[in-house]
Amino acid sequence: MKHVTVHTAKTTLSRLIADAEAGEEVVIHRGSEPVVRLVPVSQPVPVRCFGALAGKVYVTDAFFEPLPRAELDAWES
Repeated sequence: MKHVTVHTAKTTLSRLIADAEAGEEVVIHRGSEPVVRLVPVSQPVPVRCFGALAGKVYVTDAFFEPLPRAELDAWES
């Protein structure tokens, strides 16, 4: 992660954009306080596909049986 001041960001914006596109996170500070994070916009959003694990994951009947009292007590405390 790269930290720069607003002044440095203004003078080296092209280089900072290239760094962000390459995957580096750039944080811009006003004084000593971080105010902006520069990250690429074109990060792909993972697509969720309903049923992608169909036939790959199995749940046995034991899953639906009641938990032992000791384990229930551990979850509830």
